Amino acid sequence: MANRHGFRSGLAVVAGIVGCAGLLGAAPNKVRIIQTNSAGDNVEIIDPATNRVVGQIEGVEANHGVAVAPDGSRVYISDEGASTLDVADGKTLKVVKRIPLSGRPNNIAVSPDGRRVYVGIIEAPGGVDVIDTGLLQDIKTLPTKGNIHNTYVTADGKYVVAGSVAGKTVNVIDTRTDRTAWTLQMDLGVRPMAFAQNADGSTKWIFVQLSELNGFAVVDFATHKEIRRIQNPALPPGKAPVSGGADPSHGMAVTTDGKTLLVCSRVNNALYAYSLPELKLVGGAALGGKGAAWVTLTPDGQRAYVAMAVTNDVSVVDVGSMKEIARIPVGFVPKRNTTGMLPATSEN
Repeated sequence: MANRHGFRSGLAVVAGIVGCAGLLGAAPNKVRIIQTNSAGDNVEIIDPATNRVVGQIEGVEANHGVAVAPDGSRVYISDEGASTLDVADGKTLKVVKRIPLSGRPNNIAVSPDGRRVYVGIIEAPGGVDVIDTGLLQDIKTLPTKGNIHNTYVTADGKYVVAGSVAGKTVNVIDTRTDRTAWTLQMDLGVRPMAFAQNADGSTKWIFVQLSELNGFAVVDFATHKEIRRIQNPALPPGKAPVSGGADPSHGMAVTTDGKTLLVCSRVNNALYAYSLPELKLVGGAALGGKGAAWVTLTPDGQRAYVAMAVTNDVSVVDVGSMKEIARIPVGFVPKRNTTGMLPATSEN
């Protein structure tokens, strides 16, 4: 039976992956949380079954964004120290390739088919570098309005969505033509984003976190317009905001079933849950650490992993009850994280 958020679809996906691997006679890949450490040179691999660090990718200075190949064969990490995209083997966790980029990178995204990695370039003039994963080469830079902090690929694979803090823009690029489809000018710097889908799998809304806003904007993908802006709850009397960390609200994720949007609030030291499509606040989890900076979910949507950049740990939240159930020590200033299926080895 599904819990109140109805997470059967995510479980089915995981079961399908495990079943296929079993039929092929190979050990199934296992769910892993991959946590970067922006002030360190290592990336941690967390087992959500035990909530323990079970492996590390080492030698990636000032690691920023991270993405996993759909088949788990590789982990891609943007390396701010060397201005490269570093490629680690998904089984050994060893860096096997460093791909030079057009400038200093920030966040990254991999296409659903695994053939491209899109790297946001924060160094002026900015843009999105396109990595061919067959060649393991940077094949082009897509121009954008403003340098790029975060990049995403829509679930249907049709668009890259890139946000600029300095340019205050949302840049939407058609992956079939590698040309800009449309650009939306915002009033504040564009930070993390998340997406709601239509029934056919196309993109319905973009949720956009903005500099200085403890909340998020809702952008209609079809009309290219902001249609709503939501503030996270005010703190109760007597409770002081958290001053350390990045922007007031930084990090969002939508559950696999599309019914819940989870939103970090660094200043409130909380993770909030909003129902979809109503965008009604349905819960909030108080976090034990400080500096909520990013969030990723297990494939079934039942656990959220929140990077706590000030206290150097990861908070684990049970989404059904919206309660923190564990804290996992990690490296220095953890920020971006993601969820992937990696080969089960002694290292991870």
